[in-house]
Amino acid sequence: MCRVAAVAALISLASVAGANAQESEARPKLVLQLTVDQLRGDLIERYSAGLGDNGFRYLLDNGSVFTNAHHRHANTETIVGHTTLATGTDPAIHGMVANVWFDRKTGAPRYNVQDDRYPLVGEGGVDAATEIDPTQRAATTDGRSPAAILTSTISDEIALAMGPTAKIFGVSVKDRGAIAMAGHAGKAYWFSKSEGAFITSTFYRDTYPDWVVAWNEKGMPASYADTSWQLMLDRSLYTFGTADDAPWETDFPGFGRTFPHPYGAADSKYFTTLLTLSPAGDEITLDFAKALIDAEQVGQDEVTDYLSVSFSSTDYVGHIFGPSSLESEDNIKRLDRTIADLLAFVDERVGLDRTLIVLSADHGAPEVPGYLATLGIEASHFDFAEVDKQPAVKALKDEFGIAEDLVADFSQPYVYLNDAVIDARGLDKAEVESFLAEELRKMPGIAFAFSSIALRSGNIASTAVSEAVLANFNAERSGDIYVVFEPHWFVADFDGLSVASAHGSPWTYDTYVPLIVAGPRILSQRIARPVETVDVAPTIASYLRIKPPTGSRGVPLIEALPR
Repeated sequence: MCRVAAVAALISLASVAGANAQESEARPKLVLQLTVDQLRGDLIERYSAGLGDNGFRYLLDNGSVFTNAHHRHANTETIVGHTTLATGTDPAIHGMVANVWFDRKTGAPRYNVQDDRYPLVGEGGVDAATEIDPTQRAATTDGRSPAAILTSTISDEIALAMGPTAKIFGVSVKDRGAIAMAGHAGKAYWFSKSEGAFITSTFYRDTYPDWVVAWNEKGMPASYADTSWQLMLDRSLYTFGTADDAPWETDFPGFGRTFPHPYGAADSKYFTTLLTLSPAGDEITLDFAKALIDAEQVGQDEVTDYLSVSFSSTDYVGHIFGPSSLESEDNIKRLDRTIADLLAFVDERVGLDRTLIVLSADHGAPEVPGYLATLGIEASHFDFAEVDKQPAVKALKDEFGIAEDLVADFSQPYVYLNDAVIDARGLDKAEVESFLAEELRKMPGIAFAFSSIALRSGNIASTAVSEAVLANFNAERSGDIYVVFEPHWFVADFDGLSVASAHGSPWTYDTYVPLIVAGPRILSQRIARPVETVDVAPTIASYLRIKPPTGSRGVPLIEALPR
């Protein structure tokens, strides 16, 4: 009997060993998560003329393509979408409720990934004289970290499951695009416009490895000096080939509204900014990512590694020219070539047959009001400048007999009240919130205004919009009133520079994103059922057979799991 038991035990151990070997063989060597900033779900197909076979088409032809994917939160901004893709949960839980929120403890705006405990490694902070992104300018420190993300990310879970030899990286032009995806356990690198170099903070490391120093020293961004962004293909292959000079496009100084768009001299004031307003930003990101893959030996052993590459140019081009523009169209065609280059490089170094690829976007994009007007669709901009002089705020002061400023801050989409004044006057904050919300709803361009007291109590009608706002509501960070603008109304201001287009709404054009999963044993198919971006992280976890992120509320996409 003992011999039988021993043999049985050996057979069992052999079976386990065999299963473990099969599992190791089945697991990919690399998870490559691609996030395209502001890539609305229809734009790949819309601008498909002239695309090659090895970029977007490779993914469309070889992956599970979800054609009805949406973010389910209301504030469709960069950090919110990236972190949702990374965590599999809503901003109400992961905490990144906006690119900027008002910090009630400090009484100042808070940029999402700022952290004064972790200064940058070397130089590379925001240059206030040239930075056009108002969210970056709102930061009160150049220090950066993922500490404000309240849950684990899928990259964190890969690090936990695979052990200390797993390599975890996030790369982007934008710090928030790199940091959100690298999570707490990885390392993030982003592009410094002030230095023309990729940088990181002391949260990740104290000094730069030699390969980063070498990449920065070769001066790849400077190679664009005295050149220009030219059309990649013949104009006949573009939907907007005959519409290069639309009056609603932003005429950025020195860049112009028509092709070619000159980058200028390397020492000109906005040289590196112009690189990010064009396909060059993605090409620079690609070059750095390839150097990282080689130097860090990503995907070179049987332990699954993770690399996120967030391409930012589509967002900047969309803001400046709008998604229905020759510039946006050419940018996507060039991004197709950039993605093809990355996939070819990964195939050579790692093997696409051992790589799980996930492509999506942090948010979609609205059309420009001027362009919509040519189609007979009413649209407009909303000006929230001098918020305390808005009619609704004046009515609030009159109602409660107060001359002081009752509004502390407006950080889209939130209105924050001045708690000090409310407390000093002995006012009921719930009454103040409710009154202001009602007055805001009367203003042209505002569809809904939800008070935090209503959101906390659940005293609101259940609609698609209210559910999206609730998904965005974090009691500590969200404002006292959530403002939802009417469809095709938006705040469009980059620190005084009026831009063509701005996202951030719960409307379909902002929530609609592509979602493609491709990799070993994943079927080539198109799925039209509604899915949500919170499903991405748990899908990756299920594919790898690891625990989903701690706050995950999505469900695995069964069509994208190995067959």
